[in-house]
Amino acid sequence: MGETAAVTTTQTSGPGGANRRGDRFGIRWGLAGGVALRSIAEVRELGAWASGAGFDSYWVSQGGAVDPVVALAAAADAAPTLREVGTSVVPLYGRHPVGLAQATRTAQSAWGGRFTLGVGPSHQASVEPNLGLSWAKPFGYTRDFLAGLQPLLRGDQADVDGAEVTTHATLDIDAAPTPVLLAALGPRMLELAGQMTAGTTVGQCGPRTIATFIKPTIDAAAQAAGRSEAPRIMALVRICVTDDPAPAYALAQQIGAGYKVLPSYAAVLAREGLEEPADLFLIGSWERVLDGLAAYAEAGVTDLRIEVSAPDVASREATRAALAGHLSA
Repeated sequence: MGETAAVTTTQTSGPGGANRRGDRFGIRWGLAGGVALRSIAEVRELGAWASGAGFDSYWVSQGGAVDPVVALAAAADAAPTLREVGTSVVPLYGRHPVGLAQATRTAQSAWGGRFTLGVGPSHQASVEPNLGLSWAKPFGYTRDFLAGLQPLLRGDQADVDGAEVTTHATLDIDAAPTPVLLAALGPRMLELAGQMTAGTTVGQCGPRTIATFIKPTIDAAAQAAGRSEAPRIMALVRICVTDDPAPAYALAQQIGAGYKVLPSYAAVLAREGLEEPADLFLIGSWERVLDGLAAYAEAGVTDLRIEVSAPDVASREATRAALAGHLSA
């Protein structure tokens, strides 16, 4: 079983702007921990490494490991130079806006305005059997949740009587407002992200899908809502720098197998014209990886959450070294 860690880029002219054959990507790099972070110590260690290596941001996934909001709050002093940290993503089902806002603003108070909250409704296959909750109206649940959550994240009063989620509360926490990225793959969720949040965070979406569906849909929704700033689009891209692609591809097939049974991911894979999720992984030389990342940048992605999906220690370290070396160059 391979280790996973992730890297994010955002559109900027900062120190992590990537060069490929002399052309700037115009994107910013940052390390993120995957779903296997089992302790605060691991979160702090990776955060410190990301900060020291010159990355700009650090994202911790939810999964079944440490709570990313709590863990990041405990790691703030370990990564003083990071421009942004965040979650990718916190499932909304099983939580309430008051509790999530309280934890988030607490983390934001530790990070001094550098914390971003990535959220998503989750999936029916997780919500119904694992939590015993109804998946009848995921869009309405997400809309009501955000309507109650976002005022609290700004430090305002929340007064929402939603059909699915009701929120009436204020929080006394000194912290900067926290931006939200909504995981969205379908048209209604993308429109909601464009209308209500800072942008979207998407997984298993290739450049074609982002350029022809994700970006036009969320941009149009933001414009229709009269928003002045274009939405952020953060895409998950899994990579492995290696001279022996076969083991890395086998791991990619193992990781990708779970996506085939989830309707939302199956739909975007079909849009991309692929049958095998593993074909979205960028595996091989560093130059090949850079070419693949460039395709995402050209598709309109503003943030790349790059996960190091390595089948062994040697390829994991080679991938990390290539990323760090690129930053230092």
